[in-house]
Amino acid sequence: MCQLFVGADPALWENETRSLRLEGMATSVRLEAFFWSVLEDIGARDQLTVSQLLQRLYRESLDEGHDLDNFASFLRVCCGRYLALQLSGDLPADVGIALRDVDAAAILARENRLRGAPGHRHRQTALPAQ
Repeated sequence: MCQLFVGADPALWENETRSLRLEGMATSVRLEAFFWSVLEDIGARDQLTVSQLLQRLYRESLDEGHDLDNFASFLRVCCGRYLALQLSGDLPADVGIALRDVDAAAILARENRLRGAPGHRHRQTALPAQ
């Protein structure tokens, strides 16, 4: 079973660091080549460069009140969600359809309903009351 993964091209997990500006500050992000490729695909759907996509993700995440101390982890999860949403059919596989034209509210509402369904495989975690 593992051969499917360990036999893949090692270049996929090579680290690559890219420099960019977030909120006017110069910074760098280190991700595996696989994730940079997925981010390129995501950005291309809306005619954004990877740098523009990362700036938008950063800004919109802050606007939602998220703590982005580990931005690289956030980006990996974004990539995983993008691929999972395509696989589930919630996100059109047709890359000609821009993500800005997708009904994100409907997808998130459907996920929330599923998360509450009995037997759903993803645990919903909550912080203990203080």
